[in-house]
Amino acid sequence: MKLFQQLLVAPAALGLLAPMAATAAELNINGVSDYSASSEEVKSASQFSDVNPTDWAFQALTNLAERHGCTAATPNGSMTRYEAAALLNNCLGNIAEVNEEERRLINEFGPELAVIKGRIDGLEANIDGLEAGLFSATTKLSGTTSFVIGGVDEVANSEAVTFTYDTKLDLDSSFTGEDLLKTRIRSGNFGSGPLSASGAAALEVASSTGDALQIDRAYYQFPVGESLTATVGAKVRQDDMLGVWPSSYPSDSVLDVLTYAGANAAYSLAEGAGAGITYANDNLSASLLVVSDEATDASQGVLTDEGSDDITAQLAWVGDNFTVAAAWTTSDGGNTTGNADAADFDAWGISAQYDLDNGISLNAGMGWKTPEKESDASNIEDENTWSVGLVWSDFGAEGNALGFGIGTAEGHRDDSGYDDPLAYEIYYSMSVSDNVTVTPSFFTIEKDGTDDVTGGLVKTTFRF
Repeated sequence: MKLFQQLLVAPAALGLLAPMAATAAELNINGVSDYSASSEEVKSASQFSDVNPTDWAFQALTNLAERHGCTAATPNGSMTRYEAAALLNNCLGNIAEVNEEERRLINEFGPELAVIKGRIDGLEANIDGLEAGLFSATTKLSGTTSFVIGGVDEVANSEAVTFTYDTKLDLDSSFTGEDLLKTRIRSGNFGSGPLSASGAAALEVASSTGDALQIDRAYYQFPVGESLTATVGAKVRQDDMLGVWPSSYPSDSVLDVLTYAGANAAYSLAEGAGAGITYANDNLSASLLVVSDEATDASQGVLTDEGSDDITAQLAWVGDNFTVAAAWTTSDGGNTTGNADAADFDAWGISAQYDLDNGISLNAGMGWKTPEKESDASNIEDENTWSVGLVWSDFGAEGNALGFGIGTAEGHRDDSGYDDPLAYEIYYSMSVSDNVTVTPSFFTIEKDGTDDVTGGLVKTTFRF
């Protein structure tokens, strides 16, 4: 409490007991608001009526106004006691210490100051209550909306230009300052065309909810001691629980297939109910987690033979300008038949990122996938993936970024006549403002035994 507020309490309380003291009910709140500390500054006192120029308080208030510069004009006429109190409150509201004359003014106008302060506090309480009713003080809202306009060729009957959107709303709540309750709402209208979540040129940004709002994330993350962080959620993705994502490519994602740090099966981004623990101490990070894809289905459930469960372990070293990580994932795919199943596998990956002094970040990764049981007829067999990416920050202008990536378009198999298809992309992310970026991109995706798919798009991203 400031000294001015402390000095106000005693005389104000006594003043309110006096028979002639005004009550809050007798005071017009519109009049008080003109002179309160939170409203417009008092401009002139020439029209006041109760404190006359011959009174000691008038001259003391004039000196106060000149000393603290809290009025645009020196009073040259009488003023009411409430107007005098408002002027006093305005001038001394942020003053840590008062002199004897100012202390005397506080004692003189204590009852009026108390009424004004009561009205202001009541108004602030109403505002705080309204804000609390609208939104929690523990929660931060942020969001991203992306517009994508583009098209591809070599896809029969699907070469027209499309214009689609994706919106993500993140509600981040913290109850201790160290924990995080994440709730994300997502909506998008990407359909089933080539530029969609699973089309011929699947995009990382794409979501297909049919314009409906859907919960995309729901998990809680909290510290366990000094070095451990635990995560548990009813809807959580693999990368939400990893201690490290071992790649800075891409800084502004385009093709989905190039966003897995080169180890597409080890970093499968499985989503469902899950729990994980991460140990981080200095440069070392280690994570262990499980995701159950069928957690909402009572006939399959969590960690059962029938349910699809993914277990991932990651070990990483984070240096000043580089990161190296190794990951292992095992997935059963809910396979109880004993037959070959592409979702029943073990996978390994190693990925690295290295940042040069000139703003260039180099990224590379490789991955291997081994199915529990192979089937050459169904192309369920050993596969390998890799990718290389370069991001050049502040290229051309501060805030812009140039990116180029190349990698496997799908898991490569050791089959005779197999084309080993690749995916290529180049993009340039232009920062229009702190909250808006425009990213044109061109890409090619090779297909085994068919024509390549080439295309381009412009993505505009709004962050709020």
